[in-house]
Amino acid sequence: MTAQNTAVVVGGGLAGVTAALELADAGLRVTLLEGRPRLGGLAFSFKRGDLTVDNGQHVYLRCCTAYRWFLDRIDGTALAPLQDRLDVPVLDVAHPKGPRLGRLRRSALPVPLHLAGALARYPHLSLAERAAVGRAALALRRLDPADPALDGVDFATWLGRYGQSPRAIEALWDLVGIATLNATAEQSSLGLAAMVFKTGLLSEPGAADIGWARVPLGDLHDTLARKALDAAGVRTELRTRVTAISRTEDGNWRVDTEGESLEAATVVLAVPQREAHVLLPQGALDDRDKLLDIGTAPILNVHVVYDRKVLRQPFFAALGSPVQWVFDRTEASGLTDGGQYLALSQSVAQDDIDEPVTVLREKYLPELERLLPAARGAKIRDFFVTRERTATFAPTPGVGRLRPAARTDAPGLYLAGSWTATGWPATMESAVRSGIVAAHAALAVLGRPRVNPLQEAA
Repeated sequence: MTAQNTAVVVGGGLAGVTAALELADAGLRVTLLEGRPRLGGLAFSFKRGDLTVDNGQHVYLRCCTAYRWFLDRIDGTALAPLQDRLDVPVLDVAHPKGPRLGRLRRSALPVPLHLAGALARYPHLSLAERAAVGRAALALRRLDPADPALDGVDFATWLGRYGQSPRAIEALWDLVGIATLNATAEQSSLGLAAMVFKTGLLSEPGAADIGWARVPLGDLHDTLARKALDAAGVRTELRTRVTAISRTEDGNWRVDTEGESLEAATVVLAVPQREAHVLLPQGALDDRDKLLDIGTAPILNVHVVYDRKVLRQPFFAALGSPVQWVFDRTEASGLTDGGQYLALSQSVAQDDIDEPVTVLREKYLPELERLLPAARGAKIRDFFVTRERTATFAPTPGVGRLRPAARTDAPGLYLAGSWTATGWPATMESAVRSGIVAAHAALAVLGRPRVNPLQEAA
């Protein structure tokens, strides 16, 4: 096989694994290089005693067609099922009359009526606020998320124009936006926010139905992904750090690692933006330094193991508390002795990300007792945190012009990653989409055009 039929993918996260699978399925000889001892990028698992712990809670929606394709491609769909219908319990513990539970639940009616009943019954907003939300949602449907003008406007300003009160932003728009964008409305590009809400809530009735892994993420993104790569003929090298990428005299690419040098006609660089900035050769992008202007945002995950069951729902969202979203990870973690393991997913975590565990314990355990009366008096078997200081790119106004396309100015060199120009925020969906786009751009140049699996599914 000639060098023309070879490819190297740098990075074993979802973007890199996707690109490697698509290139290999098209007949290329692919080598995947990953510096960590595992695949999966930032969506991974680790052992803590007898528990298998995800570094953080990751969910996807029915509208995430690329990630759903990925699950199917690695034979993991049954391990990360979707809700039959969107149903989100929302508990407000700061209500003057005491804790109040509401639900965001869809019906089978067509858009936008599928959420009308839930909005009409949503107890965390006044009647006037609910009416204003409906008007804003209809206006949001008219926006084009790809319009460059929206990228420079913050979502909060737009919401203000449409009469959204601070309470409506807190109890609805930010409830969804913080979890999907990792930013408040004030910190979010209107273009990205419009994409999230139009696609997730206003495209089709079931678009926002939630799915999550009922097994450790490592079972999917590492074990099953590696099995799929092996079956596709991909050579996967873990604990292999790439030190340089350069042109060869015959016009191919040389990828240097600490142990060997590889030559290939195609290279997909599927690493975070700052690492890509270091590895990209001169001239590969018109302004490589723009990658450094793409900010990052942290996510903190708080893990609590109780000696008894304190939560009967699989998850819920909170208002009036520093707690954002709480998930029951008991079964997935392998805990079988009658206790319960809860994971708190805390986006927009700039204030907490560097706090000591003792401080976080003093902050979050009393809050869980406020939210969950059954937790009062329950014994804490374990309390720990996981921190992703650069969990996502920051979706700030103007970020759209900084996100590069898959194709670089250097023939044969492509970019992938959730931070590239997918049109999506930094999600598993964006990562998989970027891998598909990068692989298909490469295959088109090689004269091996391939049907986009997302179009095929449609």
